[in-house]
Amino acid sequence: MTTTVPGTAEVELAIGGMTCASCAARIEKKLNRMDGVEATVNYATEKAKVSYQGGAVSVADLIATVEATGYTAAEPTPIRTGSGSGETAADETDELRPLRHRLITSVALSVPVIAMAMIPALQIEYWQWLSLTLAAPVVTYAAWPFHRAAFTNARHGAATMDTLISVGTSAAFLWSLWALFFGTAGTPGMKHAFELTISRSDGAGNIYLEAAAGVTAFILAGRYFEARSKRKAGAALKALLELGAKEVTVLRGGREQLIPTGDLQVGDRFVVRPGEKIATDGTVVEGASAVDASMLTGESVPVEVGVGDSVTGATLNAGGRLVVEATRIGSDTQLARMAKLVEDAQNGKAAAQRLADKISAVFVPIVIALALATLGFWLGSGAGLTAAFTAAVAVLIIACPCALGLATPTALMVGTGRGAQLGILIKSPEVLETTRKVDTIVLDKTGTVTTGKMTLLAVHTADGQDEAEVLRLAGALEHASEHPIAQAVAAGAAERVGALPVPEDFANIAGLGVQGIVDGHAVLVGRERLLAEWAMELPVGLERAKAEAEAAGRTAIAVAWDGEARAVLEVADAVKDTSAEAIRRLRALGLTPILLTGDNKAVADSVAREVGIDQVIAEVMPEDKVNVVKRLQAEGRSVAMVGDGVNDAAVLAQADLGLAMGTGTDAAIEAGDLTLVRGDLRAAADAIRLSRKTLGTIKSNLFWAFAYNVAALPLAASGLLNPMIAGAAMAFSSVFVVGNSLRLRGFRAAS
Repeated sequence: MTTTVPGTAEVELAIGGMTCASCAARIEKKLNRMDGVEATVNYATEKAKVSYQGGAVSVADLIATVEATGYTAAEPTPIRTGSGSGETAADETDELRPLRHRLITSVALSVPVIAMAMIPALQIEYWQWLSLTLAAPVVTYAAWPFHRAAFTNARHGAATMDTLISVGTSAAFLWSLWALFFGTAGTPGMKHAFELTISRSDGAGNIYLEAAAGVTAFILAGRYFEARSKRKAGAALKALLELGAKEVTVLRGGREQLIPTGDLQVGDRFVVRPGEKIATDGTVVEGASAVDASMLTGESVPVEVGVGDSVTGATLNAGGRLVVEATRIGSDTQLARMAKLVEDAQNGKAAAQRLADKISAVFVPIVIALALATLGFWLGSGAGLTAAFTAAVAVLIIACPCALGLATPTALMVGTGRGAQLGILIKSPEVLETTRKVDTIVLDKTGTVTTGKMTLLAVHTADGQDEAEVLRLAGALEHASEHPIAQAVAAGAAERVGALPVPEDFANIAGLGVQGIVDGHAVLVGRERLLAEWAMELPVGLERAKAEAEAAGRTAIAVAWDGEARAVLEVADAVKDTSAEAIRRLRALGLTPILLTGDNKAVADSVAREVGIDQVIAEVMPEDKVNVVKRLQAEGRSVAMVGDGVNDAAVLAQADLGLAMGTGTDAAIEAGDLTLVRGDLRAAADAIRLSRKTLGTIKSNLFWAFAYNVAALPLAASGLLNPMIAGAAMAFSSVFVVGNSLRLRGFRAAS
């Protein structure tokens, strides 16, 4: 809980029992009716963010209001950075286990019931009683969540798709029981053939067990896949917090001691060896090194640190041994504050109201009222109880939302399956609506537009020098260093000239470079200042090459041996070969690209020119990235964000549409709405095209599924559509929806 202004406090509540977006809307409406309370309920993350007057309302009052609405509420347990959350994958899987069991039960038992109803050859002498035996567990046990939700909704005077499912399946099952025990449907040898005619009948010989069982199985399948997607909503925070070091070597009493990071105190001094993560925010008190902070800042070049410099938790020590004094721990660290940014952005993103639930909210009461009116009319006209009940059941059966329930999951399954083949992962239906509205796309630089790895890009030699010899000597010396820039030079040299010799008398000069003996030559590789200390100057041509490289934002490395400067090497984060083409494709979709990076402006401008981006925002910290996106949104833009680093996790969550590069960190991938597995920026354009097409398919599915019901309802109410034909029409609408969804398999990536 955090205080915002005097007298006002904020709290986040974990909400349980929501089954659809309308549940979130109902809770939000109830909370906002309380005096001094402003609430936003997010169905996707199952959290309510509430601002309230501390003197007038307590957290207990808020929880009581939610519980009175028919749901559960509690303050969520905070997750500690670096120490693990205590929640395991097995714990999360357990949440889906009951739903999965119901789905397996319904599918296993429904398939034979549907087969016997549709194929007369399978209708053995007592097939109808076998169907009843198989369908009963489906309609009772498997469909219980729908019945329970319908009852809860009814108690609060509301109706959702759960209500329609419960009423429709119950009516079909109960009518079948009546026909079997009191009608003629239980007669041995009874056949159940389709009669595609419109005529009145008493329905005493008809059973609709296949409709009751089939609808339950189809809807449960959709709910299961929805639940799997929704369960990952909080995974961004877990992935972010897992970045922190789990254990730390602390200095106590002059001795090194390994302890859990969570036990660190402000003022403790701890050791960070090369290759280890820095445990928490602090100040260097001993040693010098290069720190790779790209995961937090987006800066592609490692930062040189020494005594007195500040370092950030979860960054990587890429060089020498450091002793750091802890200055911030726990929730005060930059990593924890970044996690808070992700959480705030996610909870502030309103969940999309499902179109099917919107329809159901109005459609369900109308259907139930129409069924009751149909029953009353036919009873009043003297048609008899059986005929009247048959017409009423036909109304409920034709309105039972099998196709409505299939509309979203089938299109989503086909669309996401095709997307996976193309290296695109769509997380949930909620993100699709946004892709239609997006007009601006913000691109991270490091690892998104560029490779994210330091690369040897160019070699400038002095007059009379051989490039291969420069690379062989410089590469040999740099190969002995652990510095990322040195490793880039070594890798580039090995690729161009082959095997490298082993240096002698190697020495690392902190902050300047390296020196040693290679094949009898005294070699220096590093900053120009290192050469100056040995009374060597760069020739005019190399000085010019160095200045041009630095103006383009690249790192210039001087090479000298035997008392003479021989070359300048250019190292930088290389632009991906496909990035320029990707920008052209994004523009063709009507999107305005913006480059947003924590790197310096010279580097950012150089990259932007190379790929064709006009607008650049550089040298921004993670908090500023979020603010940039908020500013663009305040201007009325719908913003998509593409990123791959931890520094992008919060802004991916804040953006209207987050696209995470699959080659990036788990935190970024989990915070994004779409994941581009290939790490190819061209996939961003394909992802938006596929998402828009999938959304269009879902909407057309919903329209036609609803249209079938609306067109047939008057026939059912007039008694001219028996429940058997109602079931056939419902089945046909389902077939249509599935067929329409399968067209997404033909989606092709742009060539």
